[in-house]
Amino acid sequence: MSERKLKFAIFGNEYKKSEVEPYIERVLRYLEAHDAEAMVEPVDFNNADYVISMGGDGTFLRAASKVGNREIPIVGVNMGRLGFLADILPSEIEETLDNIFNGNYSIEQHTVIEVEADGAKIEGSPYALNDVAILKRDSASMISVRTYINDEFLVNYQADGLVISTPTGSTAYNLSNGGPIIVPRSSSLCLTPVAPHSLNIRPIVINDTSVITMDVESRSHSFLVAIDGRSEKMVEGTKITIRKAPFVIKIVKQNNRRYFSSLREKLMWGADNRK
Repeated sequence: MSERKLKFAIFGNEYKKSEVEPYIERVLRYLEAHDAEAMVEPVDFNNADYVISMGGDGTFLRAASKVGNREIPIVGVNMGRLGFLADILPSEIEETLDNIFNGNYSIEQHTVIEVEADGAKIEGSPYALNDVAILKRDSASMISVRTYINDEFLVNYQADGLVISTPTGSTAYNLSNGGPIIVPRSSSLCLTPVAPHSLNIRPIVINDTSVITMDVESRSHSFLVAIDGRSEKMVEGTKITIRKAPFVIKIVKQNNRRYFSSLREKLMWGADNRK
């Protein structure tokens, strides 16, 4: 048991309030019984030792956005469907908290990427744990994304968009567009085109120390930059720069959880459905 009183910030899915509230009450009762402090939906997480995200992966991403560069460990309780980031079941809440108080857990450090537009950070939160997507906007016409890696020309993507994914986000939008799964802590990023015009342009994996710059052309003279799903409208001619952020997101993991078993269980990886 920790000698210092621990502080927990509880962050729930506001769209599933009736489903989440009973579990928040369980957490509050547990923390009170263990002489810990709890803050429900605080304005910021400055004084928290841990953040408990209660929802799906979308809720987890919003919690990670609020944590930002504070590097407060996040406990992801899955109240949604897939639960790749939030992988603790509601039935495991008390057991997981027991492990936290006893120090019987591990911390995974996940790469974050940041976005700049014309050399300035995008307003709001310019950081993504999963991915940044450059996408066409309100038009049937594709966009052209002229892409450079460390100032060296890579290719001019003509497509509906381009996804720049971290290993964490490789099982999200990247995967649905045919990109590869990247194992966590592999120090790499992936560029995956969305519905490319040419069949000989494939996803490419690069080192996460690389700096990616993009010039976008569009018939509508605008495009979207989606940062973990949060969309920002940009005008044609805006130079987008993506690089590794100077901090990580820390995720609390149970010691009995393994990445490849999660792939098999949640994505049915390698399952043979033949009769």
